[in-house]
Order: sequence, then C-alpha cells, then structure tokens
Amino acid sequence: MTTSTATVAAPFCAKSGGDCTCALCTCPSVLTAALSEAESISLSAGFAALADPVRLRLVSLLADAADGSGCVCDLIAPLGRSQATVSHHLKVLADAGLVTGRKHGRLISYRLVDKHLAALRAAITKEHPHE
Repeated sequence: MTTSTATVAAPFCAKSGGDCTCALCTCPSVLTAALSEAESISLSAGFAALADPVRLRLVSLLADAADGSGCVCDLIAPLGRSQATVSHHLKVLADAGLVTGRKHGRLISYRLVDKHLAALRAAITKEHPHE
C-alpha cells in the first residue's frame, strides 16, 4: 500500500490513481481482507467526515456543481446553514482529504478529491471496479 504524507488522507491504488487494475491490488477493502491498523485509521477518517448529513450534502452539492467546485457563499442557501457552519463542515472534509480548497482573493473555491472518494467507495466494495 502506498502511504500518504497527509495525516488522514484516504488511501488509494497507486498503480492506477484510484481504480484497481490488477489481481494484486493494493486498495484496501473491508469486505475482502483484514485491514491493517494504518488502513483502518485512514479510511475511518474519511467515513467519519461523511457521517454527518450536512457534510454528505456538501459532497453531493460539489459533485453536482457545473464546474465541479463551489465557494461557501454558493453553498449557504442550498444547505440553509450559516457561513460559519458551512465553512466548518468544509474544513472537516478538507482535513479528511475529501475536498481541497483554492483561494481566489478573499474567497476559497472547494473541489472534491475524486481519488479519495474512490478509495472510500472501493473500501466497501467486495469486487474490484475492473472485474
């Protein structure tokens, strides 16, 4: 398994950047083999971040955005939450490695990190995506 320098970034298949492409896959799956402690810590951080209705909706809104990104000001109305609450939840998602932010003047545009979301999906999938 490839390790990341980030403390809680989700693991992903280094051979293909997220999708399994070989019989000797390095993507951890809870349904196919026992996870190592490091794998379970890394995966649990991502799942914990998604285990909140507001954060799950944030992921959904970012995935549905026309350009694949959004700033806090664009997400306040659809969520019906304050700017501070939306910012807090985006920070939790960023700390888990599920979103990344890019500063544009005073605004930060957030985008999903597809390879980390794919790693979470692969972790609860029994069969590899290529099978």
